[in-house]
Amino acid sequence: MYLNQITEKIIGAAIEIHKTLGPGLLESAYEECLCYELSRAELHFQRQVDLPVLYKEVRLDCGYRLDLIVEDAVIVELKTVECLLPIHEAQLLTYLKMKNLRVGLLINFNVPVLKDGIKRMVNNL
Repeated sequence: MYLNQITEKIIGAAIEIHKTLGPGLLESAYEECLCYELSRAELHFQRQVDLPVLYKEVRLDCGYRLDLIVEDAVIVELKTVECLLPIHEAQLLTYLKMKNLRVGLLINFNVPVLKDGIKRMVNNL
């Protein structure tokens, strides 16, 4: 499946959730709903994936976790914040680099219109 098709399905699912529930819930509630929608769309995903830090020749388990990896190709980071900040974008770009993946979605459900809370990011590898 092409990356654009995967991200379109993820975004469509997120919009459906936001239309139904609106803003104001915890991130964990939106994650549960997104996993349900991804399953319905027959997309393979992993949730709360450990991300160790590789420093020189040492693997450090520092407690980093990716919210979702969809089709082993797209990282999805969910937020419920007042607004997305540059640090959220930096976090996703770092995760993409560390996993050697190309595309990620940053989705903030705490907005009146979800399209204003979605940021698609690309790691140029």
